[in-house]
Amino acid sequence: MSATLTDTPRTGRTPRPRLLRGLNWLVVRQHRAALLSLLAVTVLGSIWIVYQRGKMSQALEAAGWPDKQLSQPSFASTGLSLTVTALGALPVILAVFLGATLISGDQEHGTAQLITTQSVSRRRWVTVKLAWCYGAVIVSGAVLSAFFTWWWKPYRSVFPSLWPEGPVFDNTGPVLPALGLFLTAAGITIGMLLRRVLASMAVTFVFAAFVEVVWGELRVLLAPSRMVTYPLDGDMPARLSESHELDRWIGSADGHLYGWGLCAKTTEAASDTCVKEHGIVNNVVEYLGYDQMPAMQWTAAGILLVATAVLTAFTLWRVSRSPL
Repeated sequence: MSATLTDTPRTGRTPRPRLLRGLNWLVVRQHRAALLSLLAVTVLGSIWIVYQRGKMSQALEAAGWPDKQLSQPSFASTGLSLTVTALGALPVILAVFLGATLISGDQEHGTAQLITTQSVSRRRWVTVKLAWCYGAVIVSGAVLSAFFTWWWKPYRSVFPSLWPEGPVFDNTGPVLPALGLFLTAAGITIGMLLRRVLASMAVTFVFAAFVEVVWGELRVLLAPSRMVTYPLDGDMPARLSESHELDRWIGSADGHLYGWGLCAKTTEAASDTCVKEHGIVNNVVEYLGYDQMPAMQWTAAGILLVATAVLTAFTLWRVSRSPL
């Protein structure tokens, strides 16, 4: 009797059932190196953050914090700098090495044509690849972001970066997984269009660098600014202690605002004369409050997820309309 592909192997043992079957098994096996690498980065990165948090905690306790006020730069350790640099680079690395190669590698080597000539449609094949890729990116980004948020939040007053800056804002909360997802989707789309691995990686890197620059300018626009007025010689309100200052003026009693440097004269007498001449009585500060950070981060994540959905829809549409 001839053997077929459905026959049980004649080893005397029943084969163990696979957790994954069909196209899922094929995609995972094809990209197992990338998935295992991302898993290793997530696990090792989490362990590293736990270690560095413990190290900072011991150093702060030895220095008498929080009873003794400490300057931020004194705790800008090499470990912290390395951590924020690595987390900031993670979305770009995912976009270049995972996103840009996901489809372009199959196109360049002919794997796409081989697979799609079988009983699997192009759209289904790409959908499964995207699902696994996006799932891995979300899990990795969410885990690392959660650990870094756990490190930063209780010690934010001694971190060298303020909350609206990239090293904190982009690496905590939902922003890190959302940014990684968007840049990965952009890499996938670029790779699908260019069809060549090296060209796709290069263009994706340039695009990701451009996005990082633009994103840095957009952060402060994610929430409405606030204004606070206090006496010219008075103490700064407590609400400004963790705020991000956008602009500052000096104001007269009738509400007219002047630039901060208007009365910054060379002598104290000249400065006092300027203040009296213009009737300056108040400091006026435009700022973003620390309590606005969660809403800003979820707004940012929402924008990135919508952009990801648009890129994904375009990729699936293009795959269904044009041969790979």
